[in-house]
Amino acid sequence: MPTPFWQKHIAASFEIDAQDIRRAVTATRTEQRKAKTGEVVQRREFIGAMAALAIPLARTEQPTSRRIGQSDIDELRRRTARLRRLDNIMGGAETFPVYSAEVDFTQRLLRESSHAIEVGQQLRALLAEQQQQAGWAAFDHGQHALAQRLYSESRDAAEEAGALDLAGNALAYAAYQQTTTSQSGTALATDSCEVARPMATPKVNALLLERKAWAHATAREPQEADRALNLAREALQVRDDRPDPDWVFWVNDAEIDIMAGRCWTELRRPLRAVPVLEQVLSGFDDTHARDKALYLTWLATSYLHAHEVEQAAATLTRAVDLAAGVSSVRPAVRIQAVARQLTRYRSTPAVGELLTRVGA
Repeated sequence: MPTPFWQKHIAASFEIDAQDIRRAVTATRTEQRKAKTGEVVQRREFIGAMAALAIPLARTEQPTSRRIGQSDIDELRRRTARLRRLDNIMGGAETFPVYSAEVDFTQRLLRESSHAIEVGQQLRALLAEQQQQAGWAAFDHGQHALAQRLYSESRDAAEEAGALDLAGNALAYAAYQQTTTSQSGTALATDSCEVARPMATPKVNALLLERKAWAHATAREPQEADRALNLAREALQVRDDRPDPDWVFWVNDAEIDIMAGRCWTELRRPLRAVPVLEQVLSGFDDTHARDKALYLTWLATSYLHAHEVEQAAATLTRAVDLAAGVSSVRPAVRIQAVARQLTRYRSTPAVGELLTRVGA
């Protein structure tokens, strides 16, 4: 596509109206974007359908009044791990019924089955995991009161099971939710690290520390956020023979980079935020549409902080494309928030087109 400079050059060379060329470029980009968005949505829907087909029959069809042992616990853990990965490609509206059914089934097992004390403890820890996953799906779907209740119940189950790392993670989830509802999550985030410390593996420490960094960033505390990010990176380098729990399978250097970019965006440090977000998002698969759309909104915000208005509009437009059909309220909320910041630049063609599209 010819850039604005070449649009003017071509218009002058052929003695035609530059507006005609600009409209042609805009129309072509729109068609290209629609085609690409359609391909991404189809791919995401296909992968989601295949993942759903791989899930065994609903738990409500299976008996709970029986004796269960270690092999049953192992199978329950494997199933929970498989279901957890649905969150990569599906939004909370789609995953919550599945996760909620798992919580109900495990609670029935605890009430109705017979089992050894040790098996019961493991079952309660598994319930805490499942309640956290259901709480996250509820949060992703905008059901904050339900999410808060599930996080609280998860902490109770984890403490009863002696799973202090899970108890800390429940607090971290609650802290993260507070930061999205105009509350400071720093106290809960700090508590999450302290509660989990006796049992936390390096990856668990990294996860809790990066969430602590986010809480400090939203509270406008740059030094505390930077320190927590550095500690999270250091935690990932620690060697430990203990196996990490499956609920931190996705925590790696790229995840810490994403959180760092978000933190520096929140703290209005675009020179630090833009490079790291650009680098990580360049390798981020489009099928993880919800998360990539969310992260693009922070990149767009940092571009805006750097006064790169057209780049901010282009990036937010990409987020809009990816968020199409995602059953999560969070990308839409973020997109509208960034779009409102762009309204003062409505006269810029790229911004005007974007604002018209999102109804801002």
